[in-house]
Amino acid sequence: MEALRRAVAKVADALVQRYGRPRSDVYEPPLDALVRTVLSQHTSDRNSDRAFERLRAKFSSWDQVREAPLRAIESAVRCAGLWRQKARRIQAILRAVHRTYGQAGLRALDRLNNDDAAWALRSLPGVGAKTAACVLLFGFRRDVFPVDTHIHRICRRLGWVPSRSTAEETAELMQPLVPTGRALELHIAMIWHGREICRARHPRCDECCVRADCAYASASERLEA
Repeated sequence: MEALRRAVAKVADALVQRYGRPRSDVYEPPLDALVRTVLSQHTSDRNSDRAFERLRAKFSSWDQVREAPLRAIESAVRCAGLWRQKARRIQAILRAVHRTYGQAGLRALDRLNNDDAAWALRSLPGVGAKTAACVLLFGFRRDVFPVDTHIHRICRRLGWVPSRSTAEETAELMQPLVPTGRALELHIAMIWHGREICRARHPRCDECCVRADCAYASASERLEA
């Protein structure tokens, strides 16, 4: 386990050096982080950011979104893809939050530890493990490591987790391996790396800054030899 922790720290150093450290403005209020994460599913950051800004411009508060006609929410988030499903989910989440926590909203989770806060978030309609982890990281500034499609792929290629692990299993395995206090910077750097270099198809291994530490690259080199 300790050797694997050192390997993760080494890769984290290389990726942060390559992509830089995240800006401080990545943090936002927990309810904002939750809605933004729902909008980000199955679409690009550009489209989800546009949908989020349109939603905030159209409604002055999440209370208004909670009580708004569904069609008005759908119109605001149409550019995010799967807009009907996302509009229904956002309103259902807001109603569940209000019903459970009242005006305190998600700030009521401040007093909970990471596991209990994640459980509380996952009890909301349509909120899974990755969404809950994103809210804890970006909304509560907890040292939690969300695993998206890119990170899941990279972790398997590096040999940090079994090749057949699910994304949720990868998240559970990775949490104790990520250096303390570095979940945010590693999460963001790995997403950039997955988009630019370690792509699902035709990965650019010859340009990879962590190629020497990658089981996938080593196996590819042996096949080519």
